[in-house]
Amino acid sequence: QVQLVESGGGLVGTGGSLRLSCAASGSIFRINAMGWYRQAPGKQRELVATITSGGTTNYAGSVKGRFTISRDNAQNTTYLQMNSLKLEDTAVYYCNAVIWGATMSRFLNYWGQGTQVTVSS
Repeated sequence: QVQLVESGGGLVGTGGSLRLSCAASGSIFRINAMGWYRQAPGKQRELVATITSGGTTNYAGSVKGRFTISRDNAQNTTYLQMNSLKLEDTAVYYCNAVIWGATMSRFLNYWGQGTQVTVSS
């Protein structure tokens, strides 16, 4: 069974940094894109950043220049380095990955359980 497990959330002051990690586990044949989304209270889930298997990245305009997404293909892990955090970055951050499980016949979309990031003044 494929699952995504996130870690690294927490409480940080404005201007601070956090690093989120997301590890995919289980019987995995191949991972395509990986990414991070976030959902603040009362708002819809929004894209933060994505990275392809080849390393091409895409960022939301609100985080460009402050956040960096990366991945370790050998470890089936993606990271989100968040710098210069702002109050409006407060949200639950979800890891997402498009994975072809070893027992599957196609790529499927998987989500992590979410990790809380709280930025305080």
